[in-house]
Amino acid sequence: MRPQLQNSVPEKLPAGRNATAEKLLDAASELMIARSSIEISLSDIAQKSGANAALVKYHFGNKDGLLLALLARDAATEVANLEYLLAQPISPTAKLKLHISGIIRAYHRFPYMNRLIHYLLHESSAEAADEVSKFFVAPLLDFHRRLIEEGVAQGEFRAVDPVLFYTSLIGACDHLFFGRHAMSRAIGVGPVTDDVCRQYIAHMEALICGGILQGASGE
Repeated sequence: MRPQLQNSVPEKLPAGRNATAEKLLDAASELMIARSSIEISLSDIAQKSGANAALVKYHFGNKDGLLLALLARDAATEVANLEYLLAQPISPTAKLKLHISGIIRAYHRFPYMNRLIHYLLHESSAEAADEVSKFFVAPLLDFHRRLIEEGVAQGEFRAVDPVLFYTSLIGACDHLFFGRHAMSRAIGVGPVTDDVCRQYIAHMEALICGGILQGASGE
């Protein structure tokens, strides 16, 4: 009989901000999704939210502070779910497949996420880069390291570098959304629909499991 997942995972973490701050974050998120770009202005955010642009400085310090807060909010539940997934009484392979699905669905929900990470890591302040590393990159890398160690210990996975694994999975998730526009111009592919997302999950499961599972390539 297949083990059942525990059902105590939080659906949404508390935001800890007032309604105006949340409206500003929601407006920035909706604009970036609609435009497929992180290039949005304070006036755009103010118009979309119905709040004064000066409130961005009051609540977040500046636009980069708002973008950092948005990424922290969007990533919070996904990062919290990593510990939940590791604790489940299922095989490392099942955890890996659930993780692949969860990451792709997170990028489907927030398609600007990886571009925002790149911007805050490389084009914003050192303080912003440190914060992103602490609340997103480091926990995800640690999760990959621990999941791979568990899979190797149970004889399910080959020993692979967690940094290379992170690069492969996160890069592939980002390019599904970021590279979609280039592909639409080149060969006419359409937008990332729910059906495309499901197909990509199946594709990435086959691709990654085919490379990491013991015996998957005739070993």
